[in-house]
Amino acid sequence: MPSNGAAEILVVDDDSTSRRLLARALSGVGFTTRESVDGTDALQQVHEQLPALLLLDFDMPGLNGAEVLKRLRADADPAVAQLPAIMLTGHGGEESEVLCLEAGADDFVTKPINQAVLRARIETHLRLQSMRRQLQQQNGELEAWRSNLERDLEAARLTQQSLIPQKAPALDGWDVAAVYRPVIQVGGDIYGWLRMADERTLFWIVDATGHGASAALLTTLAKLLFHHGSGEHRSPAAIMRAVNDDFRSIFGARSFMTAMCVALDPVSGRATVVGAGHPPLLVRRASGAIESIASSAPPLGLLERTEFSESDVVLERGDAFLLYTDGLLGVPTDAHRLTPEKLSEILQMPNASAEMLLACVLRESAIGNDQKPAPDDIAAIAVKRLG
Repeated sequence: MPSNGAAEILVVDDDSTSRRLLARALSGVGFTTRESVDGTDALQQVHEQLPALLLLDFDMPGLNGAEVLKRLRADADPAVAQLPAIMLTGHGGEESEVLCLEAGADDFVTKPINQAVLRARIETHLRLQSMRRQLQQQNGELEAWRSNLERDLEAARLTQQSLIPQKAPALDGWDVAAVYRPVIQVGGDIYGWLRMADERTLFWIVDATGHGASAALLTTLAKLLFHHGSGEHRSPAAIMRAVNDDFRSIFGARSFMTAMCVALDPVSGRATVVGAGHPPLLVRRASGAIESIASSAPPLGLLERTEFSESDVVLERGDAFLLYTDGLLGVPTDAHRLTPEKLSEILQMPNASAEMLLACVLRESAIGNDQKPAPDDIAAIAVKRLG
């Protein structure tokens, strides 16, 4: 016997004998039933106490079965509009089947009613209804989870935004601009600048493994490590070594990040560059010539003892340099992606400001040209010595 005691069926038929016999038969196999004398009464009962399923006679005076179903299907309450309904009809044939289904019935049974067939179809639609309710509940839980995730990501975005400089440093005779575009609310790229003890300005940029909240946590740590390292050490290589040692002591080579820093003396224009697995620094001379300074060490966090070598460059008036993460280059398999060589060509704009250089790079790159979301986080810093 089916365990359908909680699934109440509303039997609607203007013929009292047929209605009572059907209700009694269903009760005898374990269903709970309720009776309705016509279409108008059925609508009232459905709204007063929603049944689990509706058995509805097609031919009734006043509101027939089709009219009752049309009103139910148009109801503003989704539970009422989606109420499973089996139409009972005395007319056989395809035309009758089409009329029942067009009226909004989920199924139909022709008279005289085969009790075994009716019981099987009722159980089928009750099972389907139960599955729909479970799906709705799961969808509700997923929506609640999504809303919570959105709130968490927004909080993480605000936190990460607070770590990223919002204003360029005030360096007399220099023009500085920066851009940051995460794939989602938060990302694995971060940059910054800080004043060193010898009055130089250290520009640094990091690209952590992964995307989203986990990568954002690494960028938060990266900023703390760079600031701590600059307080303990005087050279860019020593700062990078301290960041690597501290990062690896925390994660033990389970995570890594690429990084590059430039220690700039704003008075002389002398800059010292150190890179760890990061895309090369590009230096654009006032003449339009481009120089590239590659990373000399592996990404931070991979090796316990890493040697970091420094490269020196002197920036004259009109010269500029670009620090950037590899998200600027797009997907490696993209035929139209921005390569370091193409990037160098774009930078050959001697009269462009730092802001204009970044805008041109973003415009000419593969990122955003087809209105598709960027495949990776993007961060970049452009620094130009004014003429």
